[in-house]
Amino acid sequence: MECCAFIATSLDGFVARTDGAIDWLKIVEREGEDYGFAAFFASVDALVMGRNTYETARGFAAWPYAGKRCIVLTHRAANSKHGESFFAGTPAQLVDQLAREGVERAYVDGGAVIRQFLSAGLLDALTLSLIPVLLGEGIPLFGGTKPDVTLELLETEPFPSGLVQLRYRPLREVKPKG
Repeated sequence: MECCAFIATSLDGFVARTDGAIDWLKIVEREGEDYGFAAFFASVDALVMGRNTYETARGFAAWPYAGKRCIVLTHRAANSKHGESFFAGTPAQLVDQLAREGVERAYVDGGAVIRQFLSAGLLDALTLSLIPVLLGEGIPLFGGTKPDVTLELLETEPFPSGLVQLRYRPLREVKPKG
């Protein structure tokens, strides 16, 4: 099973303002341009997100994940509004369960969940869209991953809006047997 992240961040590394607002993403909105998200989303079987990302998405006028299996990593009880399910185990336990259920490719979303998957060595691909804005403070995408995570740059793509998309593959350390 493959786990992939596709996320936007400010140039100074924040995925949201301190209050969770993502209004600053509008500066790169262009009619007819989705920066490859629709193709990416069509390529996944399931979506795994954290509780804060889920609460943000629930506040949108329309549920953005219609037609996809959605699993929310959380330890807090919640009611399903759009058929989503809730999981209180570790990312490794969830990946094992999803693989047994036939999921081939999962979209991992939300800063905390992406960090958990990176730390656990479970993220296979990371598409990072850098938005040309400095927020100064907010909710960081990175920080707190242990051990160090080395990334291999696969591709960069600049867009007329100023957004730059970076595609990475996390490298896994191969430990000698014995």
